[in-house]
Amino acid sequence: MQTVAVGISGGVDSAVAALLLKQQGYRVIGVTMQLFGDRLPRTAGAREMDDARRVCEALGIEHIVADMSDAFCRLVVDEFAAEYRRGRTPNPCILCNRDLKFGAMWEFAHAHGADAIATGHYVTRRFDEASGRWQLWQDPSRKDQSYMLWTLSQDQLAAVLFPLAGMEKAAVRAIAKEANLPVADKGDSMEICFVEDDDHAAFIERYTGIADRKGHFVDAEGTALGEHQGITHYTVGQRKGLGIALGRPMYVTALNPADNTVTLGAEGSQMTDRLTADGVNFVSVAAPSAPLRVQAKIRYQAPPAPATLTVADGVATVVFDTPQRAVTPGQSVVFYQDGLLLGGGFIR
Repeated sequence: MQTVAVGISGGVDSAVAALLLKQQGYRVIGVTMQLFGDRLPRTAGAREMDDARRVCEALGIEHIVADMSDAFCRLVVDEFAAEYRRGRTPNPCILCNRDLKFGAMWEFAHAHGADAIATGHYVTRRFDEASGRWQLWQDPSRKDQSYMLWTLSQDQLAAVLFPLAGMEKAAVRAIAKEANLPVADKGDSMEICFVEDDDHAAFIERYTGIADRKGHFVDAEGTALGEHQGITHYTVGQRKGLGIALGRPMYVTALNPADNTVTLGAEGSQMTDRLTADGVNFVSVAAPSAPLRVQAKIRYQAPPAPATLTVADGVATVVFDTPQRAVTPGQSVVFYQDGLLLGGGFIR
């Protein structure tokens, strides 16, 4: 009997993933990553851990806690804080998936006898006989999470199962209720797990012990417009919450840590028809050697936009058919072809 370690987060998706695998005849164990510790105390971490334990008890499966608090801070949270201070807007879930959920957790699970791991992501995995590669596809459900998984390798894909592929969230909740799982009615978490109240600037100040420095809002010509609260408070494309009134809507167009300024522009100034990205990884296909037509997503909630992709020396250049709003350094751009997740990169 194959043993599958399911990453039990304390939410309904991972709980139902474990239930489905157990029903399919796998030997299932639950692994919960302990992310919060001395450097990152958080009461919610204890609540999630307790929910994960109760899920495993309800399912009658072994529950193992993997202390990854040090790795989480080192690989995810430290980089999150550093990126904001560089004037970029990171998505820490991307790094957590690559380095912890499908990296360190898989190594931990394998050492505890697991033949594979599974998560509650809504994404479709297939093996392509022609290329000999595992592929990730946009899930047909409205919860598709393929955008978050562009960093995965072939080795990681070979070792993972996605039991919720093709399912809608309502059906997942219905299964959880029918099985009397204790998290059946638990709400979805929409915020970054370690940033309480969605106030990333306050978190970074508290976590690093370094106060953000006030500076100047400037226009495209460098003329001072007023005082800002520190560059970690802002992101490219932001309009609300700037704390400055200029008589017309203004948008953040650039964050400049070198001189501690935040550049503002009027409507339309945040539009661009191209971007470059580094840290490029191709999941389902080999890196293209010639320009390729793709649909590119510049953030999780953005619709895919038609574009031409060129890759040279590990850097991707994306030219969109129509200008895109608020292309944000630090976020991920992810490439698709007719639903196939090709790969992605970090926007420069």
